[in-house]
Amino acid sequence: MVTRRKFLLQMGLLASTSAMGFSGFQRRAMALTNKNSPQLPIAFGYGELSPVATENTGEIFLALPKGFKYKAFGKQGSIMSDGNKTPPLHDGMACFTVGNELRLIRNHEVSNGRVPVKGSAIAANAYDETVGGGTTTLVVNPKTRELLKDFVSLSGTLINCAGGRTPWGSWISCEETSLGQSIRTDEAGKITGGYPKPHGYCYEVFAKANGVLPAEPLKAMGRFKHEAVAVDKNTGIVYLTEDADTAGFYRFIPKQKKHLAKGGVLQMLKIIDHEGFDTSKNLTIGQQFKATWVTIDHPDPIEADHDDSAVYKQGLAKGAASFARLEGAFTNSHGHIYFVSTNGGNNGGGQVWRYEPKHKTQGTLTLVFESPSRDILDMPDNICIKPHTDWVFICEDSDYTAGGGTSENHLRILTLSGKITDFVKNVTPGFESSEFAGSTFSDDGKTLFVNLQAVGVTLAIWGDWQTFKE
Repeated sequence: MVTRRKFLLQMGLLASTSAMGFSGFQRRAMALTNKNSPQLPIAFGYGELSPVATENTGEIFLALPKGFKYKAFGKQGSIMSDGNKTPPLHDGMACFTVGNELRLIRNHEVSNGRVPVKGSAIAANAYDETVGGGTTTLVVNPKTRELLKDFVSLSGTLINCAGGRTPWGSWISCEETSLGQSIRTDEAGKITGGYPKPHGYCYEVFAKANGVLPAEPLKAMGRFKHEAVAVDKNTGIVYLTEDADTAGFYRFIPKQKKHLAKGGVLQMLKIIDHEGFDTSKNLTIGQQFKATWVTIDHPDPIEADHDDSAVYKQGLAKGAASFARLEGAFTNSHGHIYFVSTNGGNNGGGQVWRYEPKHKTQGTLTLVFESPSRDILDMPDNICIKPHTDWVFICEDSDYTAGGGTSENHLRILTLSGKITDFVKNVTPGFESSEFAGSTFSDDGKTLFVNLQAVGVTLAIWGDWQTFKE
């Protein structure tokens, strides 16, 4: 006889109530056992989660499967090796192998209230000394997973949310705003903008750099609410997401591969034979679309100074597709681009998309996964793919309970077969709803690094990755 407990264990849903909280467990169980619910694509994964203390500090941040461990470092407010204070709001991140070291380049989504604050740049060589965003670089021992040194590597940028790693050893850090010199006043009378310089750009940070270099905005890559990028190593084409309620999916074709600062062409994805197609609702998992690209004539329009959607509107006018809040993006070993719509889908819980380039002008867009329940997947954000697999590791940013979401945040795994499972849960006392961000693997696939944004800490997770069960 299959008991309720055994059924839930087989479906990968039974976690200790101390790890998940009874309400979350109950909702999740009901989502599966409700006779009116369709069969849900759940994998067993690594098994149930339990709170675990870090190996180096003894603090509890995560609930993990049995056999997995983690360390914590790079906390906000701590003094770095260069004498600067670690900025808050850890976000997008990538891991690089440089010699015998691992190097993490980490974003900081600092806004300073979206107004200029004189002297707030986190280090020298600032693009704009009135803003406190940028990146820090953390040098980590690959064997002990201990922090060796850290320093600022990009200064004077605004709301550095996500970005992406390039195949040539750099991190593209993206500004999630197009605020600039113009003053904006919203419906509530709040004033923003008025900066000495325009914002809304991408910046390249090299992993080998040992300090903060002058920041150069990559203006040809567009001025909009950037989120993430993913690079096709075969062509050098950069794919970009936009975090707006109605957003575009873009690609940047550089004039010269590996040299983004030399300019190129920005384009926005369009569904063939579907003008202005809305991808956010009423679709089915596995549904495919033939796609092409329309050129953005003015990637750095002056209108962006007071209108975040100035670039998007150009693509829309040419029939490009719209998505609901595009965030994480990553390239697999086949050159396919995975990216997520944070609140796409009929229940607003999120979608996972894949774009497969076919030739220079066309490709195939596939809806790989859509949240069947907000307790199964709730508002995906940053993503990464584990080396030598097609497992997509998905960071959640689900603290939107007023909109039907949950107050819990997980790091989840989506398999190649389309099944999903929990891998990690945030259980930080007082910060349980802090989002995961910046998931990234070491090149050997042995260590997963991830940030807890509001907590302001970077975590290194490892264990027996071979025990996964679908």
